[in-house]
Amino acid sequence: MTVKIGAIWDSTTQVLGGRTGVLMPIAVLGFFLPSVVQTLVGLVVDQNNVLHGGLTALIALAAAVLMIWGQMAVMAVATHPATTRADASRQGWARLLPVLGIALMIAVIAMVLFVPIFAALIAGGFDFAAAAATQGNTMAIPRLSGGAAAFIALYGLALGILAIWASARLMLVYTVVLNERLGLGAIRRSIQLTRGLTLKLVGVMILFGIVFLVVLLAAQGVVGVVARLLLGSSGVAVALSGIAGAAVNAVLLTIAYVFVARLYVATAGVVAPATVDLQKDVPPAF
Repeated sequence: MTVKIGAIWDSTTQVLGGRTGVLMPIAVLGFFLPSVVQTLVGLVVDQNNVLHGGLTALIALAAAVLMIWGQMAVMAVATHPATTRADASRQGWARLLPVLGIALMIAVIAMVLFVPIFAALIAGGFDFAAAAATQGNTMAIPRLSGGAAAFIALYGLALGILAIWASARLMLVYTVVLNERLGLGAIRRSIQLTRGLTLKLVGVMILFGIVFLVVLLAAQGVVGVVARLLLGSSGVAVALSGIAGAAVNAVLLTIAYVFVARLYVATAGVVAPATVDLQKDVPPAF
């Protein structure tokens, strides 16, 4: 079966248009509020205080969990058009632990892949203490030997290519966990489903990343400038800019996860119930 990215985008638009009432509360709770809370906490909490720093870390962890739930719930709605908000919420919480387990495993693998870089830094005599003391001043960062620098550059390039490939091939991991009740087997299943689509998905990721960055910076910049003109250089202006960014982030993440769900539907051959009209919103029971 040939999967056309254009058809998936059309399906994504159809879901977004027909299920706005179901998706919006999930996006607000799962994406918008966590970002806003983190922004506000970052403005009022003293990061140098150990107790306050622990509170910030705890809030960040809770926000990450809520955002993963939001991702799962959005994909549940987009996979089957008959899914209500209540159904999506239950599915999101039910599959949260397996998703967290897979995310942790992927993070561990990523850390292992970075070990050669740290080994090369140590072998090259890199002064980590001196680098930490530069406080972002790139001119003062200690230099590496030529051999270590060359290795890190080449290895970093290879690692970057691998990361892009893995991002494309593992794009469906979470939605497979959600819909097929798989654990680690979801990784192999995602690679199978995305076979032959790697370059197309890489193109989608690059395009979406550019749009995401441009829209986010534009929204934060415009709101920040207006807020500073009206309120001056105050914490309120910074908070308003952060809230604008959180709103854009919520919208774009919702679009992205609906796309992923529709990609899964197309590649896995999921058939929606014939009696459900995708253009009509299903009455929620959230």
